[in-house]
Amino acid sequence: MKKIVFALLITLAAVSIAAADTIYLRSGTTLRGNVLGYINGRFAIQLTAPATLPVRTDNRNSNSTQPTYSQTTRTVRQGEVIFLRPRDIDHIEIDGRSLDDARYQTQTVDVTLGANWIDSGVDVRRGERVRVDATGTIYAGRSRITPAGLSSTDQYAPLPRVAEGALIGVIGNEFDSPIIELGAGREFTADRDGRLYLTANRSSYTDARGAFNVRIRKEVDLSAMARTSDDNNRPTDDAYDPFELPGEGAGTAPVRSRQPGYDPNRDGRRTGRMLERIIAVQGTESRGADTGIDLRAGDQVMITASGNITAGRRVGVVSPNGATPGAASIFGTRPVPTAGVGALIGYILLQNGQTTQPFLVGNQMTLTVPSDGRLFLLVNDDNYSDNSGSFSVRIQYPDNR
Repeated sequence: MKKIVFALLITLAAVSIAAADTIYLRSGTTLRGNVLGYINGRFAIQLTAPATLPVRTDNRNSNSTQPTYSQTTRTVRQGEVIFLRPRDIDHIEIDGRSLDDARYQTQTVDVTLGANWIDSGVDVRRGERVRVDATGTIYAGRSRITPAGLSSTDQYAPLPRVAEGALIGVIGNEFDSPIIELGAGREFTADRDGRLYLTANRSSYTDARGAFNVRIRKEVDLSAMARTSDDNNRPTDDAYDPFELPGEGAGTAPVRSRQPGYDPNRDGRRTGRMLERIIAVQGTESRGADTGIDLRAGDQVMITASGNITAGRRVGVVSPNGATPGAASIFGTRPVPTAGVGALIGYILLQNGQTTQPFLVGNQMTLTVPSDGRLFLLVNDDNYSDNSGSFSVRIQYPDNR
């Protein structure tokens, strides 16, 4: 037995080799896969093709003194990892690959900036080392954002003190999972099990285009995989222990929203605590001011506004209530035709990119949010080029965390 193990280890160590190996079992079965290493007295092999393995079952019962065995088979899927004892293996043919390279998995994904985090397709386990490298550019307004981010920060971004637009990540779909600063490149050790999500560290996403190209490389923790088998070290055990690699066959992960208080496991109850934010709404912003506030259907939001803007030369200076509605209300040339020129109005940007019907805010209103989404505020006008000034808007909204 020791000679077999020694011979196999010498073969694996001597060959510098990224295709598949061929493993010949003493039962006559031939496997195609990658030998990942030797752990706890067994060879760890990731299959590159499905296989049928012989399984020897112990049929003894409490009244029998002599063990009886029966031979059955089991089907192992492509991508699974199995652990084989040296006594089960006749010989292995190594095919153009190093064992060090085989211990790593690599995935690439394009990360755009939108309403939700991007599912990387990579599941990690606690203690695994993960390397993330990113290139590419996201364009937002006049900004050209690389994975390292801008020289400025964004107080409403997921990480307010980290560079605006920098690549960030989070493991799992829990609302309180810590966010990881990644930038153009970083290696980290996973602190929990879960799917890796990615996004850019910026609060506004409506004007974003382009994407980061992200390469994720993780080391497979063979020791952790082997420990999941209760009888992994029993020399007389005849059972096979296939383990699925993280991410293999896992499918699409749940959507993770970028909403600040997002909790996928919420039970619908509110904390009762209110948050407050004050923003400036410029008279020249035709698309509106992104408040950075993500709301849920049914939320009660209190909005008060002050200040004046100049709504063009013909209308002149107006308050958040706007000018007296005129003929334009008949023809419907403004976002809210029945409201006066220059009045403060708003809308909700939905996660699918659509918007709700604009509504009048004026100098004060209590809004019952019609749908989940982000709140935008703007001036009610059809020509923003000759406007000037801004409203100061105070928003009180529920803390949904």
